[in-house]
This record gives sequence, structure tokens and C-alpha cells, in this order.
Amino acid sequence: MAAAIEPMISATSELDELFRAQQTRVLKAAYRITGSMSDAEDVAQNVFLRIVQRGVCGSAIANPDSYVYRAAINGALDLLRRRQRENAVPDGEVEQLADGRSIERATQAREAVDALRGSLAQLSPRAAEMFVLRYVEEREIGEIARLMDTSRAVVAVTLHRARARLRQDLASHKRGRL
Repeated sequence: MAAAIEPMISATSELDELFRAQQTRVLKAAYRITGSMSDAEDVAQNVFLRIVQRGVCGSAIANPDSYVYRAAINGALDLLRRRQRENAVPDGEVEQLADGRSIERATQAREAVDALRGSLAQLSPRAAEMFVLRYVEEREIGEIARLMDTSRAVVAVTLHRARARLRQDLASHKRGRL
């Protein structure tokens, strides 16, 4: 019996260690994409739940930092895509207009952010991840290439195409609003 329980205790310990080491990073990555802490918490919970369900822990994952981070980004993008398909509007938080901006301007800014998130969700997971790593996490192209096990040229081309697609989507959104 002890022989059967020991691997479970070890796996639980590894999962606990992985959770403690990566929880904040996962939450930040998911929040930057979703713009909602409650959504980020849901994404983080799903990331760690999937690890438990699949029975893999830190030692079974070649690069746990990258694996968990990528899972968070993909989970957040999946959430945005699901919302778009359902045409659901996420519960918004009441905006505090401490800097004196008008309600109209604040609404327009929120719509622009929502449009960017929607456009980002339309990119391939790989392109969206590269975009987030570069422009949200402010990582260098060489570092992104290492993290994603690809070349600097692939990262540069993917980012160029992603920016062009996002620029086009946002211009269409702006024209539709006018």
C-alpha cells in the first residue's frame, strides 16, 4: 500500500511546488489577455486542473515555466474565442474616471481594448502568443524564439503578419463605429 501511495504524495508535492512557482505568472498572463481578474483566475484554475487531470507534474514536463505560461495564454485566448462565438459580453467593471475623462471617451477606449482582444483571439494561438510575449511581456525576439523553439526569423515574420492583421481589424472596427 505504501508503494502505491508514495508516487501520489510525490506528485502532489510537485504540483504544489509548480503551483506556487507559477501561479502569479499564470494570472498575470491571463489577465493581460482577458482584462478581467475573475477570468484570469478561471484560466489559472483550468491550467492547473488540466495538469492534475493529465497526471503530469513539474518533473514530467520538459520546461514547466514555458508549458504553464503557454497554457495560460492559450486558455485566455480560448476564453475570448468562446465569448465571441456565444456573442456574450463579459461582465464589465465600473470604471472610475479619476482623471476627468468623459464617459464617452472612456467607453470608446474600452471598446478599442475589447476590439483588440477580439482581434487577438482571431490570430493563431502561436501568433497570439508571440504577440503577447513581445508587446505585452516586452520580451526580445531572440528570447521569444528560444521560448517557442523556433528561429528569430520566424518570430519576426509572424509578428509582422500579426501586427498587419490587427491593424486591419482595428481599422475595420473603427470604420464600423463611425
